[in-house]
Amino acid sequence: MSPEPQAFGSHAGASRAPGAQAAAPPHTSARSGALPSLRFGYGTNGLADLRLDDALSLLADIGYDGVGLTLDHMHLDPLAPDLAARTRRVARRLDALGLGVTVETGARYVLDPRRKHGPSLLDPDPGDRARRTDLLVRAVRVAADLGAHAVHCFSGVLPEGTDTDTAWKRLAEALTPVLDAAASAGIPLAVEPEPGHLLATLADFHHLRRTLGDPEPLGLTLDLGHCQCLEPLYPADCVRAAAPWLRHVQIEDMRRGVHEHLPFGDGEIDFPPVLAALAATGYRGLTVVELPRHSHAGPHFAAHSLPFLRHAERTAATASPHPAPALQQAAPPHGAPSATPEGSSTP
Repeated sequence: MSPEPQAFGSHAGASRAPGAQAAAPPHTSARSGALPSLRFGYGTNGLADLRLDDALSLLADIGYDGVGLTLDHMHLDPLAPDLAARTRRVARRLDALGLGVTVETGARYVLDPRRKHGPSLLDPDPGDRARRTDLLVRAVRVAADLGAHAVHCFSGVLPEGTDTDTAWKRLAEALTPVLDAAASAGIPLAVEPEPGHLLATLADFHHLRRTLGDPEPLGLTLDLGHCQCLEPLYPADCVRAAAPWLRHVQIEDMRRGVHEHLPFGDGEIDFPPVLAALAATGYRGLTVVELPRHSHAGPHFAAHSLPFLRHAERTAATASPHPAPALQQAAPPHGAPSATPEGSSTP
């Protein structure tokens, strides 16, 4: 795997040049020698009560650099007819607004109206696993047409009665066609460690990477709240450890051992050192605010999140260097990080 965080993200096949992150001019601070500013986006899963065009216009008006676009029935439905034509319309709108994009695939009921995030890549039924694989392949095609910098996905929860060895084999097999599509499209597939899932931690990501033979398209989605929730290292140290594989970043506040996405300031994360660490990696993709359970007040939280992050970024520019990596207090076992796991099959 290349040590350059976004090396695989540049691709010639994208139809939307402004969405290609390698072509985007870096935002720089007025301070001489300062690192480029981070590029912040907001996830459409936190704006589910808005039409997609209204959501995009809102984010551009607030000043976001981009959007984390969750493919769902209300926002660029990946299963409805005329997907290519609808995708082209969204691409033109993103261009007009000057927004970058990453494609996210965490819609709760897009494949099954009765099973949250079902079926998964770990489902015992091969046909059901194939449905999730097909959705991810569709997402790669959409991402290529949008000029997105990555496609996000996650493993799914270990099914009852399935041993972990079998689950890892299913995951590797189900992701292989997706990685082939990603390689052809020149779009990184960014797998997210999700509390409560089979692939829950950075260590689990590396297990998958080794199992698959370290394929070039395979990268990492790092959710900074999840780092606070259950990783042994503090979030800033997680960023440094994950830097060579970073392809997408999600951000929100969170508390230790509780998988609940919180507005900034409601959790325990010290954001300036985290953002300083992220900027120092050279990561140039989007850092997307992830507040899916706050969609009822999405415009409010979108408007308040960006000033918080920019202030934390300015504070980071004057902060002293971070000390050597230290371990957090132990979190609960990663299979059960809280009573209300947001990424699991529990409602």
